[in-house]
Amino acid sequence: MDIDRIGIANMGRILMPLLITVCLAACATVASVTNLSTTACAAQMQRGLSEILIEQGESADASESMARQTLSTLSGNAHGPRPFLVAAPSGTDYEFFVQKKRETCLLRLYGRYHGFVSYTNNLTYIATRPLAGCECSE
Repeated sequence: MDIDRIGIANMGRILMPLLITVCLAACATVASVTNLSTTACAAQMQRGLSEILIEQGESADASESMARQTLSTLSGNAHGPRPFLVAAPSGTDYEFFVQKKRETCLLRLYGRYHGFVSYTNNLTYIATRPLAGCECSE
């Protein structure tokens, strides 16, 4: 019995640093787009949002409209780095955030909710679009 406890204790000492490393590697930092007022960045953000929403099954018209509204909301307020929600007329809510990865800003869809059904993927994400022409800060 003492041997079992010693074996478990040693396993914990080996696995705990590995677990912490995996968790830290999987954590993404949320950034905010600092130049959303520029034409190039605004166009990329709107295009990225629209493409992702179409990919998720929203109509092209609804996707364009939601992307414009979201861009207007994000442009008008200094939200700081935090996730944001896009509510679709279909009844589905989409959770996005922007991540700074080296010198690139990435728009990431990580959550989708429809009624009592939810799907979240914050490891590989549901969809990602690079935001060329945008600058981010964490």
